[in-house]
Amino acid sequence: MLPADLHTHTEFSWDTATGDMEGSCARAVELGLPAIAFTEHTDFVVWDVDAVPGRRFSHMADDRNLAPPPLDVPGYLAAIDRCRSKFPTLKIITGVELGEPHWFPAQASSLLASAPFERVIGSLHSLRVDGRFRLVEDEYPLRGVADVLRDYFTEAILMIETGPPFSALTHLDYPVRYLPAGTTFTIADFEEEIRAVLRALAGTGRALEVNTRRGPEPEFVAWWRDCGGRAVCFGSDAHRPDLVATGFAEAAAMVEAAGFRPGRHPYDHWLL
Repeated sequence: MLPADLHTHTEFSWDTATGDMEGSCARAVELGLPAIAFTEHTDFVVWDVDAVPGRRFSHMADDRNLAPPPLDVPGYLAAIDRCRSKFPTLKIITGVELGEPHWFPAQASSLLASAPFERVIGSLHSLRVDGRFRLVEDEYPLRGVADVLRDYFTEAILMIETGPPFSALTHLDYPVRYLPAGTTFTIADFEEEIRAVLRALAGTGRALEVNTRRGPEPEFVAWWRDCGGRAVCFGSDAHRPDLVATGFAEAAAMVEAAGFRPGRHPYDHWLL
């Protein structure tokens, strides 16, 4: 049995035009998943974005500001109820992906109090530069890859140590997705910085998500174990149904080889 996919997105995430909750449920059933969590994006930030032709979300930017719309909580919960009725054999878990929650603790707390979200994951997509919020990809041309990556990992520690409650840290490799073309990236060059993030995370008792969107980093799991991490979970970060649980067989084998084993229930975190 494949692990539960505990990080997916549907039509209720503002950054996807291809999400489909019912389609993702159908795909999960087809794959034999024990459970799926719909962790929709909730971002309270207003990004200062560069006016680059063809850039991501340029159609949503206004005067070089990108303000993500709020999550439609009532609509989301109604869709969850419909899917639970339509797919009774699949455990469907409510959730949110909190972006930069340490910058907006009041808004994050208010959202979490507004509905019975069962799963909350924390993510970092951006940096705060001279009082402005900037997507990581927009900073590379201005400051260089190494500086941006080190700032990202430093900010991740701040989020872990000061952010509102979340159960798992997702896509620690997020900035690697958007490296400039031709960049040579070697994860070992940032081992010290990444280990510092993992030690901070382990100290809170949270889980590390093995995110399969760009392929999991085996070093992350090995370093996580070395740094005292005791729990992992799996997330495809799928923004459309056909990507649900992508690469999960390989990821599960990698995690198992590192000594982690499934929890008591098939949708639980894997533990050492």
